[in-house]
Amino acid sequence: MKHLLFLLASIAFTSLLAQNEITIEQCYQSAQTNYPLAKQANLLSQKNDLEKKVLEKNRLPTFNLNAQGTYQSEVTHLPIQVPGFPIAIPNKGQYKANATVSQLIYSGGIISSSIEAKSAELLTQQKQIEVNLHQLNKQINQIYFSLLLIESKKELLISHQKQLAIKLKEVNAGIKNGVLVESATTALEIEVLKLNQMNLELNESKKSLVASLANLTGVDINENSTYINPQFNTNVLASIQRPEMELFALQKNQISSSEQLLARKNAPKLSTFATTGLGNPGLNFLDNTLQPYYMIGVKFNWNVFDWNSNKTERKSLLINKDIITTQQEAFELNTSIELQQYQTEIKKIEGLIETDKMIIELRRKVIKTTEAQLKNGEITSSAYTDELTNMFEAENNLTQHKIELEMAKANYNTTKGN
Repeated sequence: MKHLLFLLASIAFTSLLAQNEITIEQCYQSAQTNYPLAKQANLLSQKNDLEKKVLEKNRLPTFNLNAQGTYQSEVTHLPIQVPGFPIAIPNKGQYKANATVSQLIYSGGIISSSIEAKSAELLTQQKQIEVNLHQLNKQINQIYFSLLLIESKKELLISHQKQLAIKLKEVNAGIKNGVLVESATTALEIEVLKLNQMNLELNESKKSLVASLANLTGVDINENSTYINPQFNTNVLASIQRPEMELFALQKNQISSSEQLLARKNAPKLSTFATTGLGNPGLNFLDNTLQPYYMIGVKFNWNVFDWNSNKTERKSLLINKDIITTQQEAFELNTSIELQQYQTEIKKIEGLIETDKMIIELRRKVIKTTEAQLKNGEITSSAYTDELTNMFEAENNLTQHKIELEMAKANYNTTKGN
């Protein structure tokens, strides 16, 4: 039973640890859904649906109610006496009320083109949001790799503190045996205090970065979370796959939809209508009584000449297409330059790492020599701590360069869109 409880506890503990493991891919994905700007995609979709419903309603019949009462100073009449009939003079006060229903039969395709233009507009707007969200990845890279660097520095610092503690113990033993003077521990104790200061600075920096990453991504991160060091591959031959490239294509497609809409704008339109109402006078203006009436008919409309305004608008859209093409070319050029800079930086850091490894190897040999000298009282503890500090700095440089290398690779992939 005890073994079973231990096993369950181990599983629970392992699960808890797993929940605290944070990956940079997780941060990317969470930012895409939790960042406030991401909510706009759904809002734009809802807005677009409503706008298309309004356009669809243009296919439905329209109903209009009209009422009018007027009084005029003079009315038209024929002052001719027809034998057997009184002279008909309309009333100066006239009243009418009617209802009209009309139905569009043929719109020249303008409704369908308007709906297609709205769909193209939505795709462009949503892709623009994706472009804006993709730009968050570099912010995430900066924060995430800064946290990795702090974690690595803390590990080195702890290792250095343990090394100093062991050396302090040895020096105190030497003092007790009369081999070393009592002041031999001073430099080591000062070094311990310096390391404590560094640890405090790292902890405070980590708190700030953790809060920033949690706010940016929406991921549940705390000070006990661990960060998985990613390993990126930089494919130099791959093409740029940024969402901006898709945005340029969608913007051109939206312009094409606008061109189609313009082509339908002056197309002939055909509709039917029916009007019924009461008027005094009615359709017979010679009858001065309140009378019902109705009218049915067909209406044809065609804007044959618009002073070339439609043609001018099309030219403007073609210029917009050319503008987008130039923007795309500029984007591709700038991105290629940025990628080249990252490639150069990656090669530089790889060279620095190789040099760091050689420096550390040589520093280790120096440390071994100074340790023996300190133990025999041949050098002061200050001289030993100087070499220990040099070793610590060399290891810090290697750690920093390794993190910078992965960050440069991450920024390369983010810039390329892989």
